Amino acid sequence: MNAEHPPRVAVAGWLFVACGAWLIGLGCYFIFVRPALLPEDLRYAAANLDALQAAAPGIRKWLDLVFTVMGGFMAGAGVLVIYIATCVLPWRLAGALPAMLLAGVLTVGLMSAVNFALESDFRWLLAAPPLAWFAAVWMYAFRRP
Repeated sequence: MNAEHPPRVAVAGWLFVACGAWLIGLGCYFIFVRPALLPEDLRYAAANLDALQAAAPGIRKWLDLVFTVMGGFMAGAGVLVIYIATCVLPWRLAGALPAMLLAGVLTVGLMSAVNFALESDFRWLLAAPPLAWFAAVWMYAFRRP
């Protein structure tokens, strides 16, 4: 392969790009939109909002900061996924597939599993990204170089 003419990004790569864009969007949601406490958070914790705020008056401000950091990590991971999908995967370098598989398990896979464990209102929506991610892994693994 010639460095002046890199290989084209295959379908699996574009699916990873979509997953990376989703991570960036989710990160932005956590940074800019997500409230400190969703109704499902209080339901899972079996907590009353007034009692929680009385016991920990700074909980909302603290959670806003926690979600900002978490959102930044999500968005940063999304940027890296897009870079790897477009600049590394087309070259089919050794180790790229296991790295992407592990990245998917630790990001979208773990998030989806935890949301099912929490019985989140968003659990079915959050099942889609791991399915797309692992479909991309499958396509990449079985595509002929």
